Amino acid sequence: MNAPDSQMAPELRRYAALDQRLLAAVRGIHILSTVAWPASLENRMIEAYGQGRFSLPVVSYQVPALAEARAELAAIEAAAVAAGADDPLGDYLRRTAESWQIAAQMLEAVGSAGVTAPSIALYGKPGDRIPGSQRSNLDAARYFVELSDELGADLLADDGGAGVDAEALRAALAETLDAFFGDGMIRVEVDPELTAKAAAGATRIRLRGGASFSQYDHHQLLAHEAFVHSLTALNGRRQPLLASLGRTSPRVTATQEGLAVFAELMSGAIDIARLKRISLRIVAIDMALGGADFVEVYRYFHARGQSVADSFHSAQRVFRGVPPGGGAVFAKDNVYLSGLLTVHTFFRWALKQRRLDLLRYLFAGKLALHDVIALQPHFASGAIVPPRWLPPWMQHVHGLAGKLAFSVFINGIHMDRVREDDLLPGA
Repeated sequence: MNAPDSQMAPELRRYAALDQRLLAAVRGIHILSTVAWPASLENRMIEAYGQGRFSLPVVSYQVPALAEARAELAAIEAAAVAAGADDPLGDYLRRTAESWQIAAQMLEAVGSAGVTAPSIALYGKPGDRIPGSQRSNLDAARYFVELSDELGADLLADDGGAGVDAEALRAALAETLDAFFGDGMIRVEVDPELTAKAAAGATRIRLRGGASFSQYDHHQLLAHEAFVHSLTALNGRRQPLLASLGRTSPRVTATQEGLAVFAELMSGAIDIARLKRISLRIVAIDMALGGADFVEVYRYFHARGQSVADSFHSAQRVFRGVPPGGGAVFAKDNVYLSGLLTVHTFFRWALKQRRLDLLRYLFAGKLALHDVIALQPHFASGAIVPPRWLPPWMQHVHGLAGKLAFSVFINGIHMDRVREDDLLPGA
């Protein structure tokens, strides 16, 4: 890790030093790898489920020893408050340290129902209210599932065509990313042990070996993984003050995943099946919280049209790190739809306020929406630098503004008040 710049003002050096302590403290906290299932177990069970032989998975987890990390994070949180209770930098460090403490407590409970409460504290739950609305995340999920069921059959002919294997997609992505970021800046690799279909870090994107990828998958991976997750990580690594902006902390997950799905929407890379898939996961989390076990959740996904393998992987995401007998969940998948709705609202709000600068700030690192607003004085002073890279759809501000302006107006039209005669010319 780099030491704080000696040219910084003393108060900024104090925050930079705390930030370095924070990064050191969380080095051994790995959320997804701790709750992951072995690929060999998944493969055996998918084969059994495909043959109609159902049983609850038996998964062994290695519980990490994180007491020392939690103690250091608590000390960093206290130091951040002492350094500047009214400074947004101190508040950023306090919030971030607190979220990592919750994550550590969650991981120390891995394999038990004790994962549920801290995961909800970090990622929310299906019943949470959507900002600016009286409806919940679960209401939105059920709406999109119903809508996709109505539209899906008619849109099958527009599917992305024949799929390609992971190696072919790897080569195609690498060519695009080399042209955008520079040769070799981001590696694309095939990983047969990966649970998700894809995962992205600052300098590496992994694809699940053995998976087949459609054209929509290709576009989604570029928009979601490369041009948000990798891009914000690379921009964050360039920050002279807060090096932690190069790493996703638990408290920014909802914004980062919501921004990534919003990027799919803005770039035309999201299809109705994708929207249905992230919505089904929220309904499944609600089912599991209500007592449904792994097999029941698997059958829910399968009854909604997913393949045996996809249904298993979808159910597995809900039960990562928790007992599969029902009543416990790993709530991370709640953030995809809730984050999308919140980020979409934020973009509309920023447009209404004529603050497109705030939208650019979102890409300066791994930030939450709260940070973009709170840290404005430090963006203005240059202590936090603007993003080096912006996604292609963000580089055309007038086009983005046009899309958002249209959505702001069109959302005022209530479809339940529209009659067929209103749509007929001359009626």
